[in-house]
Amino acid sequence: MDHKEVARRVLAGVGGEENIVGVAHCATRLRFVLKDVDKVAQDALENDPDLKGTFATGGMFQIIVGPGDVDIVFDQLNGMTSKSIAVSTEDLKEVAANQGNWFTRFIKVFSDIFVPLIPILVGGGLLMALNNVLTAEGLFGENSLVGMFPQIQGLTEIINVLASAPFAFLPVLVGYSATKRFGGNEYLGAGMGMAMVHPALVNGYDVANSVADGTMPFWDLFGLPVAQAGYQGAVLPVLAVAWILATIEKWFHKRLKGTADFLITPLATLLITGFITFIAVGPFVRWLGDLLIVGLSSLYDFGGPIGGLLFGLVYSPIVITGLHQSFPPIELELFNQGGSFIFPTASMANIAQGAVALAVYFLARNAKLKGLAGSSGISAVFGITEPAIFGVNLRLRWPFFIGLGAAGIGAMLIAIFDVKAVALGAAGFIGVVSIRANDMVTFLILGVITFVIAFVAAYGYGRYLVGKHGSIDPDATEDPAADAAAEQALLEASDEALHVVAPLEGNAVPLATVSDPMFAQGKLGNGVAIVPTVGELRAPVAGTVAVTFPSGHAYAIRAKGTDGKNVDILMHIGFDTVNLKGEHFTAHVKKGDVVEAGQLLATFDIDAIRDAGYEVTTPVVVSNTKRVGEIGASRSLPADTKFGDALFFVEPKKIAEEAK
Repeated sequence: MDHKEVARRVLAGVGGEENIVGVAHCATRLRFVLKDVDKVAQDALENDPDLKGTFATGGMFQIIVGPGDVDIVFDQLNGMTSKSIAVSTEDLKEVAANQGNWFTRFIKVFSDIFVPLIPILVGGGLLMALNNVLTAEGLFGENSLVGMFPQIQGLTEIINVLASAPFAFLPVLVGYSATKRFGGNEYLGAGMGMAMVHPALVNGYDVANSVADGTMPFWDLFGLPVAQAGYQGAVLPVLAVAWILATIEKWFHKRLKGTADFLITPLATLLITGFITFIAVGPFVRWLGDLLIVGLSSLYDFGGPIGGLLFGLVYSPIVITGLHQSFPPIELELFNQGGSFIFPTASMANIAQGAVALAVYFLARNAKLKGLAGSSGISAVFGITEPAIFGVNLRLRWPFFIGLGAAGIGAMLIAIFDVKAVALGAAGFIGVVSIRANDMVTFLILGVITFVIAFVAAYGYGRYLVGKHGSIDPDATEDPAADAAAEQALLEASDEALHVVAPLEGNAVPLATVSDPMFAQGKLGNGVAIVPTVGELRAPVAGTVAVTFPSGHAYAIRAKGTDGKNVDILMHIGFDTVNLKGEHFTAHVKKGDVVEAGQLLATFDIDAIRDAGYEVTTPVVVSNTKRVGEIGASRSLPADTKFGDALFFVEPKKIAEEAK
C-alpha cells in the first residue's frame, strides 16, 4: 500500500481539509467529524482498492483502512493539511456530540445522562406495575388483591418501598449521572441531589399543597424568604443544578491548585450551588409548572378535541422535564368538578410510548436493545415510561415521535368521548380503575386503539428502515447483514487451510450478533467473536505481531497462508475500549515480535472494564478478508471455548475459487 497516496485519496474523498472538523484513528479505522457529509465522495471511497469500506455512526464518518496501515495513513493525512486536524478519540467524541442541530445535541445529552440509569428505572417501573396490580381496587373484583388476601400485605409494602425508591430519590441518581456528563465530580452531583430530597424539606409531591394552604416553611436568608421545598421525583431542576455545579467546580479547578483546590473547591461548589438551587432554580421551576398547568387547563377547556390532540402531543416531552409531577394538585381540583382529563390523556401517552418500544422489541436484532425495549415497553403500558422514553425511544428518536403522534390521536379521542378520571393511579391500561365507572369500557377501547396505531406505525416504519438502511437505529446498525462466513455451517477444510485457534477462553458467538455494527456487518473482516471469562489474550496462529495499539486493547497477527499470502488476524478486546487509554490492559508483546500459537499477547481486567461501562466481547477476524480465500466457521459455536480450540480456518484463495 502506498500510504501517502491512500491518504491523498481519503482527503479528497471526505471533501478536502476545509470539510474536516477533526479526525482520530483506532486500530482499524479513520474516524472523521465532518462539516457536511453530503460532500463525501462515497462511491470513490467504497471502490478504493486499498480501503475496506465506510460507515457513518454516532456523528462520525469512519473509513476502514485496516490494522498496521491505519496509523501510517493517519500520519500522512495529518501531514497534508495546513493545520493539525488530529485529535484524540475521546476529544473526537466530544466534537461529534457538539455537531448537528440544537435538538439533536439536546437529545444526545439526555441519552448520555439517562441510559446508565435505565436498569434501576426499569426495575423500579416493573415493581411499580406489580404494586399497582396488587393494590388496585376493582381490578379483580370489588376489592384489591391485598384486600382479598391480607396475608400478602407485608409483601406488597416491601414491593412498594423498592418500587418507589428510585423515583423518590431520582435527583440523587440524575445528579450523579448529569454532573459526570457535564464534566464535574459525580459525587458532588449526587450530594447535591441528596440535599434536594433531604427529609427536612417539604416532600416534593406535597409542595404545591403546602404553598396553596400557606403551610410552606421558609428560611430567612438575610431578609430573603427561601422556601424549604424538596424535589422528590424531579428531573428538570436537578439537570440545571448539575450543569451549574459542574460549571462552578471547573471554574475553581482552573484557578486553585494543590491543597487549596482539594479543600476549597468542593466546599465552595456545594455552598454556591446550594444557594442558587433553593433561591433561584426552585422558584423558577415552580413558576414554570404553575404556568404550564394554567396553560393546559385553558387549552383543554377552550380547544376541545384539538386541545386534547395538542395536550397528547406534548405530554411525553413534559415527562422528560419532570414537570408532570406538578399535575396532581390540579387533578385533585378537577376531581371535585366531575373528573380530570389529565390522567386519561397521560394514560394514552404512556400506552403509545410503550407500544412503540414493544415494536422496537420485535424489530431489534441487538440482544441488549431487544431486552431493554421489551421490559421498558411493558413498564410503560403499566404507567412508568421513563425507561422506555430515555432508554429506547429517545435513543432511536423515530419511535418517540411516532409515539407522540399516536398519543395525540388517543388524547383527541379522550376529549371527543369526554373520558374523565375520578382518582389518581397508574397512567396506563391498569389506570382503568381510576376512570369514571361509565367511562371504563370506553377508556380501555381507546387505549387499545392508541396501542394499535402506535405499534403498527412504529413496526411499519422500522421495517422500512431495515429495508432501506439495514438498521432501525439511525446511528448504528443492528441488523447485522450477514457475516456469511460466521453464520455458515462448518466447512470441511482442505489440508492447505490455515487453522485459527481460540485466543481467549470464554463463550464463542457468531460475529453477526455483536453490538458493534462495523464488526457485525463484517466490514472489518469475517470471523468469530468470543465473550471472555479469563482476562488473557493469546496468539491464535503463529506469525508476526503486526499491530499493538498503544491502549493495549487491539492486536493483529500476520501469518503466512499455505499459498504464501499474508493472513492478518485482528483481535479487538471490547468495543470503544480505546477510550480507557490503556487502563486495565497490559501488553506482553510489541510490534514486530515473532510469536507462536498460544503465546500470551496481553492480559486485561474483565470486571474493571465492565465496571467502566464497556463490553469485553472480543471479535477475532481476518482483517484482509477480501484478499484471502474462504473463511469457515461453525454455526453452533461452543459455549465453553478453551484456549487453543479450533475457531475457524482460512482456505487459500485458489482452492476456494476452485471449490466454487
